[in-house]
Amino acid sequence: MRETDRFQYKVFYSRRRTMSIVVSPDKGIIVKAPLRTPSRIIEKFVVEKSGWIIKTLQGFKSLKRIDNTNGSSDGDNVLLFGKEHKLSLIPASGYFVRLGDNSTIEAGYAGDMNPAIIKAMLENWVKFIARKKLTIQFRNVLEKYKDHGFTPSGFTVRTMKKRWGSCSYKGKIGISYDLIKLDEVFADYVIIHELCHLKHHNHGAGFYRLLSEVYPDWKKARNELKLYLR
Repeated sequence: MRETDRFQYKVFYSRRRTMSIVVSPDKGIIVKAPLRTPSRIIEKFVVEKSGWIIKTLQGFKSLKRIDNTNGSSDGDNVLLFGKEHKLSLIPASGYFVRLGDNSTIEAGYAGDMNPAIIKAMLENWVKFIARKKLTIQFRNVLEKYKDHGFTPSGFTVRTMKKRWGSCSYKGKIGISYDLIKLDEVFADYVIIHELCHLKHHNHGAGFYRLLSEVYPDWKKARNELKLYLR
Protein backbone atom coordinates (compact mmCIF):
# COMPACT_ATOMS: atom_id res chain seq x y z
CA MET A 1 0.00 0.00 0.00
CA ARG A 2 1.35 3.42 -0.98
CA GLU A 3 -0.01 6.82 -0.12
CA THR A 4 -0.08 10.51 -0.89
CA ASP A 5 -1.00 13.19 1.61
CA ARG A 6 -4.70 12.70 0.67
CA PHE A 7 -5.29 9.01 -0.09
CA GLN A 8 -3.77 5.53 -0.22
CA TYR A 9 -3.43 3.37 -3.30
CA LYS A 10 -2.23 -0.04 -4.42
CA VAL A 11 0.03 -0.80 -7.37
CA PHE A 12 -0.25 -3.93 -9.52
CA TYR A 13 2.41 -4.73 -12.12
CA SER A 14 1.72 -6.76 -15.25
CA ARG A 15 2.81 -7.19 -18.86
CA ARG A 16 1.14 -4.06 -20.17
CA ARG A 17 2.36 -1.00 -22.03
CA THR A 18 0.55 1.84 -20.27
CA MET A 19 -0.52 2.83 -16.77
CA SER A 20 -4.11 3.16 -15.67
CA ILE A 21 -6.02 3.91 -12.47
CA VAL A 22 -9.17 2.22 -11.21
CA VAL A 23 -11.15 3.81 -8.36
CA SER A 24 -13.68 1.49 -6.73
CA PRO A 25 -15.95 2.00 -3.69
CA ASP A 26 -15.05 -1.52 -2.53
CA LYS A 27 -11.44 -2.06 -3.65
CA GLY A 28 -10.15 1.50 -3.29
CA ILE A 29 -7.58 3.03 -5.63
CA ILE A 30 -5.61 0.66 -7.84
CA VAL A 31 -2.80 1.67 -10.17
CA LYS A 32 -1.99 -0.79 -12.96
CA ALA A 33 1.53 -0.38 -14.27
CA PRO A 34 3.93 -2.13 -16.67
CA LEU A 35 6.60 -4.36 -15.16
CA ARG A 36 9.64 -2.52 -13.77
CA THR A 37 7.98 0.92 -13.88
CA PRO A 38 10.00 3.19 -11.51
CA SER A 39 8.19 4.32 -8.38
CA ARG A 40 8.78 7.98 -9.18
CA ILE A 41 6.98 7.58 -12.53
CA ILE A 42 4.01 5.96 -10.80
CA GLU A 43 3.92 8.65 -8.13
CA LYS A 44 3.99 11.39 -10.76
CA PHE A 45 1.15 9.71 -12.66
CA VAL A 46 -0.96 9.45 -9.48
CA VAL A 47 -0.35 13.12 -8.58
CA GLU A 48 -1.39 14.19 -12.09
CA LYS A 49 -4.64 12.24 -11.72
CA SER A 50 -5.25 13.22 -8.07
CA GLY A 51 -7.97 15.76 -8.90
CA TRP A 52 -10.03 13.17 -10.74
CA ILE A 53 -9.36 10.57 -8.02
CA ILE A 54 -10.57 12.83 -5.21
CA LYS A 55 -13.65 13.87 -7.17
CA THR A 56 -14.50 10.21 -7.76
CA LEU A 57 -14.00 9.35 -4.09
CA GLN A 58 -16.30 12.20 -3.06
CA GLY A 59 -18.95 10.91 -5.46
CA PHE A 60 -18.97 7.58 -3.60
CA LYS A 61 -20.41 9.35 -0.52
CA SER A 62 -23.82 9.50 -2.20
CA LEU A 63 -23.90 5.75 -2.85
CA LYS A 64 -26.25 3.53 -0.85
CA ARG A 65 -25.20 0.04 0.16
CA ILE A 66 -27.98 -2.52 -0.04
CA ASP A 67 -26.39 -4.97 2.41
CA ASN A 68 -25.57 -2.40 5.06
CA THR A 69 -25.83 -4.83 7.99
CA ASN A 70 -25.09 -8.48 8.66
CA GLY A 71 -28.81 -9.24 8.97
CA SER A 72 -28.15 -11.60 11.84
CA SER A 73 -28.73 -9.60 15.05
CA ASP A 74 -31.89 -8.37 16.70
CA GLY A 75 -32.63 -4.82 15.54
CA ASP A 76 -30.57 -4.99 12.34
CA ASN A 77 -31.89 -2.99 9.40
CA VAL A 78 -32.88 -5.10 6.41
CA LEU A 79 -33.77 -3.42 3.13
CA LEU A 80 -36.84 -4.92 1.45
CA PHE A 81 -39.32 -3.48 -1.06
CA GLY A 82 -37.44 -0.18 -0.95
CA LYS A 83 -37.95 0.27 2.82
CA GLU A 84 -35.87 -0.40 5.91
CA HIS A 85 -37.28 -3.25 8.00
CA LYS A 86 -36.18 -4.05 11.53
CA LEU A 87 -35.11 -7.63 12.16
CA SER A 88 -36.85 -9.06 15.22
CA LEU A 89 -35.45 -12.33 16.60
CA ILE A 90 -37.97 -14.55 18.40
CA PRO A 91 -37.26 -17.70 20.47
CA ALA A 92 -39.37 -20.49 18.98
CA SER A 93 -39.67 -24.24 18.64
CA GLY A 94 -38.31 -24.06 15.09
CA TYR A 95 -36.74 -21.74 12.55
CA PHE A 96 -38.88 -19.42 10.42
CA VAL A 97 -38.89 -16.00 8.76
CA ARG A 98 -41.96 -13.89 8.09
CA LEU A 99 -43.06 -10.29 7.59
CA GLY A 100 -44.24 -8.70 10.82
CA ASP A 101 -46.17 -5.54 11.59
CA ASN A 102 -44.78 -2.00 11.38
CA SER A 103 -42.03 -2.76 8.83
CA THR A 104 -40.47 -5.63 10.75
CA ILE A 105 -39.14 -9.01 9.68
CA GLU A 106 -39.58 -11.68 12.31
CA ALA A 107 -37.11 -14.56 12.48
CA GLY A 108 -37.76 -17.46 14.81
CA TYR A 109 -34.91 -19.56 16.11
CA ALA A 110 -34.67 -22.75 18.15
CA GLY A 111 -32.00 -23.27 20.79
CA ASP A 112 -28.91 -21.11 20.42
CA MET A 113 -29.23 -17.87 18.49
CA ASN A 114 -26.56 -18.73 15.89
CA PRO A 115 -25.89 -15.60 13.77
CA ALA A 116 -24.66 -17.67 10.81
CA ILE A 117 -27.86 -19.74 10.72
CA ILE A 118 -30.07 -16.66 11.05
CA LYS A 119 -28.21 -14.83 8.29
CA ALA A 120 -28.44 -17.80 5.92
CA MET A 121 -32.09 -18.33 6.78
CA LEU A 122 -32.90 -14.68 6.13
CA GLU A 123 -31.03 -14.66 2.82
CA ASN A 124 -32.83 -17.80 1.62
CA TRP A 125 -36.17 -16.26 2.61
CA VAL A 126 -35.40 -13.05 0.70
CA LYS A 127 -34.49 -15.12 -2.37
CA PHE A 128 -37.76 -17.05 -2.05
CA ILE A 129 -39.75 -13.81 -1.86
CA ALA A 130 -37.76 -12.42 -4.81
CA ARG A 131 -38.42 -15.42 -7.06
CA LYS A 132 -42.12 -15.31 -6.27
CA LYS A 133 -42.80 -11.58 -6.52
CA LEU A 134 -40.35 -10.71 -9.31
CA THR A 135 -41.71 -13.53 -11.48
CA ILE A 136 -45.21 -12.08 -11.09
CA GLN A 137 -43.84 -8.61 -11.85
CA PHE A 138 -42.13 -9.95 -14.98
CA ARG A 139 -45.39 -11.46 -16.23
CA ASN A 140 -47.23 -8.20 -15.55
CA VAL A 141 -44.65 -6.18 -17.49
CA LEU A 142 -44.76 -8.66 -20.36
CA GLU A 143 -48.54 -8.39 -20.48
CA LYS A 144 -48.47 -4.59 -20.28
CA TYR A 145 -46.14 -4.31 -23.28
CA LYS A 146 -47.46 -7.26 -25.29
CA ASP A 147 -48.08 -5.00 -28.29
CA HIS A 148 -44.30 -4.73 -28.73
CA GLY A 149 -44.05 -8.45 -29.47
CA PHE A 150 -41.53 -9.38 -26.78
CA THR A 151 -41.15 -13.18 -26.73
CA PRO A 152 -38.54 -14.29 -24.17
CA SER A 153 -37.67 -17.98 -24.11
CA GLY A 154 -37.43 -18.05 -20.33
CA PHE A 155 -37.08 -16.08 -17.13
CA THR A 156 -35.12 -16.58 -13.93
CA VAL A 157 -34.31 -14.71 -10.72
CA ARG A 158 -30.82 -15.47 -9.49
CA THR A 159 -27.71 -14.17 -7.74
CA MET A 160 -26.04 -11.50 -9.87
CA LYS A 161 -23.42 -9.31 -8.21
CA LYS A 162 -22.00 -7.48 -11.22
CA ARG A 163 -25.19 -6.85 -13.19
CA TRP A 164 -28.85 -6.24 -12.45
CA GLY A 165 -30.09 -8.22 -15.42
CA SER A 166 -29.11 -10.23 -18.49
CA CYS A 167 -30.54 -11.44 -21.78
CA SER A 168 -28.98 -14.41 -23.53
CA TYR A 169 -28.80 -14.79 -27.30
CA LYS A 170 -31.38 -17.55 -26.92
CA GLY A 171 -33.77 -15.04 -25.40
CA LYS A 172 -33.64 -16.09 -21.76
CA ILE A 173 -33.90 -13.18 -19.35
CA GLY A 174 -32.44 -13.18 -15.85
CA ILE A 175 -32.59 -10.52 -13.15
CA SER A 176 -30.90 -10.15 -9.77
CA TYR A 177 -32.82 -11.19 -6.69
CA ASP A 178 -31.38 -8.05 -5.02
CA LEU A 179 -33.99 -6.03 -6.91
CA ILE A 180 -36.59 -7.21 -4.38
CA LYS A 181 -34.79 -5.04 -1.83
CA LEU A 182 -35.54 -1.89 -3.84
CA ASP A 183 -38.64 -0.07 -4.97
CA GLU A 184 -40.43 -2.04 -7.70
CA VAL A 185 -39.78 0.73 -10.25
CA PHE A 186 -36.18 -0.52 -10.56
CA ALA A 187 -37.23 -4.09 -11.34
CA ASP A 188 -39.61 -2.68 -13.97
CA TYR A 189 -36.74 -0.77 -15.56
CA VAL A 190 -34.36 -3.76 -15.56
CA ILE A 191 -37.00 -6.10 -16.97
CA ILE A 192 -37.90 -3.68 -19.76
CA HIS A 193 -34.21 -3.06 -20.48
CA GLU A 194 -33.64 -6.78 -20.95
CA LEU A 195 -36.82 -7.23 -22.99
CA CYS A 196 -35.53 -4.59 -25.40
CA HIS A 197 -32.38 -6.69 -25.82
CA LEU A 198 -34.56 -9.39 -27.37
CA LYS A 199 -34.77 -7.13 -30.41
CA HIS A 200 -31.40 -5.39 -30.12
CA HIS A 201 -28.53 -7.45 -28.64
CA ASN A 202 -26.38 -4.37 -28.08
CA HIS A 203 -26.59 -0.82 -26.79
CA GLY A 204 -26.79 0.85 -30.18
CA ALA A 205 -29.11 3.60 -31.34
CA GLY A 206 -31.88 1.14 -32.20
CA PHE A 207 -31.86 -0.27 -28.68
CA TYR A 208 -32.18 3.15 -27.04
CA ARG A 209 -34.94 4.23 -29.43
CA LEU A 210 -36.96 1.19 -28.44
CA LEU A 211 -36.19 1.61 -24.74
CA SER A 212 -37.26 5.28 -24.88
CA GLU A 213 -40.47 4.30 -26.63
CA VAL A 214 -41.34 1.61 -24.10
CA TYR A 215 -39.99 3.30 -20.96
CA PRO A 216 -39.52 7.09 -21.42
CA ASP A 217 -38.16 7.58 -17.87
CA TRP A 218 -35.38 5.00 -18.25
CA LYS A 219 -32.56 7.54 -17.70
CA LYS A 220 -33.95 8.58 -14.32
CA ALA A 221 -34.37 4.95 -13.21
CA ARG A 222 -30.89 4.00 -14.46
CA ASN A 223 -29.18 6.92 -12.70
CA GLU A 224 -30.94 6.21 -9.40
CA LEU A 225 -30.13 2.50 -9.66
CA LYS A 226 -26.45 3.35 -10.06
CA LEU A 227 -26.50 4.78 -6.52
CA TYR A 228 -26.97 1.33 -5.00
CA LEU A 229 -24.01 -0.87 -4.08
CA ARG A 230 -24.05 -4.61 -3.42
